[in-house]
Amino acid sequence: MIEPLKELFLLDPEITYLNHGAYGATPRPVFERHVQWQRELEREPVDFLSRRATERLAHARAVLARYVDTERDNLVYVSNGTTGVNIIARSIPLGPGDELLTTDHEHGGIERLWRYTAQKKGFTIVTHKVSLPVTTHEQFVNDFWAAVTPRTRAILISHLTSPTALVFPVAEICARARAAGILTVIDGSHVPGQLPLSLRRIDPDFYVGILHKWVCAPKGSAFMYARPDVQPLVEPLVVSWGWEPKNPGPSKFVEYHEWQGSRDISAFLSVPAALAFQEEHDWDSVRRRCIALAGDAQKEVAALTRQPLYHPPGAREWHGQVVCAQLPPQTDDVWLLNQLRHEHQIDVSVDRFGGCPRIRISIQGYNGPGDVDRLITSLKGLLKL
Repeated sequence: MIEPLKELFLLDPEITYLNHGAYGATPRPVFERHVQWQRELEREPVDFLSRRATERLAHARAVLARYVDTERDNLVYVSNGTTGVNIIARSIPLGPGDELLTTDHEHGGIERLWRYTAQKKGFTIVTHKVSLPVTTHEQFVNDFWAAVTPRTRAILISHLTSPTALVFPVAEICARARAAGILTVIDGSHVPGQLPLSLRRIDPDFYVGILHKWVCAPKGSAFMYARPDVQPLVEPLVVSWGWEPKNPGPSKFVEYHEWQGSRDISAFLSVPAALAFQEEHDWDSVRRRCIALAGDAQKEVAALTRQPLYHPPGAREWHGQVVCAQLPPQTDDVWLLNQLRHEHQIDVSVDRFGGCPRIRISIQGYNGPGDVDRLITSLKGLLKL
């Protein structure tokens, strides 16, 4: 199955691509559908954007809503995860005396956004340092909840973290937060397409997911979800015709955020094609194979470097198709990244977390054991292990 899938992607065949978690990769049929939408836009721009966009976007949202298990008008499309979280951060009522509780495993761009917002609004960010290695989901929730205070008004937490690739038990956190009257903002950038996602079961107040990563939709497609009871809190990042529409529809939430002037919506309209591609290729089976291969890759790197993992070895509840492994402390991460990419033609994420070097390996349907073998062989030579 690997080779046929690999042929359907547009990736450079000379590169061993183990970095899908960065920006994703779009299969050829989905890319072609994206181009078809763009051509249709150029054939009749006014008809496309002014007369038919609302209907087409509603259909694309309905398809996505079924996939993530919610109602159509609880979702709006946004260009990327950062945009979605920006909208939420600028909207929720936080001010002097309030606290936002988060973790030290959040995406750097999102962390910067909240620090900027805290400086503007005057609230305090409380960062819970996650004890590593993590043990059980129950222990994680208890440790995290110990940082809640009477001033905690909102929680920001990743579903699957960018720097460490850990899957956090967000459903349990959302349940506790709802009982305590605390708003929850879940950064699910890496989750759609990589892990089963039911927004009905998780029941967050806000959830942002990226679709051009693991769903393999075109670049510039993501979604923002808001529970119906908190939708009135969410102010538009860009005020346009949706603020006072000529012909009001059933959802102010959708109207406020969907129409932002003359932007290209073809990536959003291509999301159903991406979901259809995965269904056609039995993506549940592909995903299971990828998760198993990711676990094997993590185990091999850890055996090579003899460094501890962020979670118990073999604990599948803590990882998906993307995994991390620590590198020897003396590793020059910038040098290693450049050597792997430019001398060994391997694209993989090498960075630092908590001051220590780590490698993050993404496994998608186009990857096979041979890709992992090439990485391990290169690491042995470069790290002299």
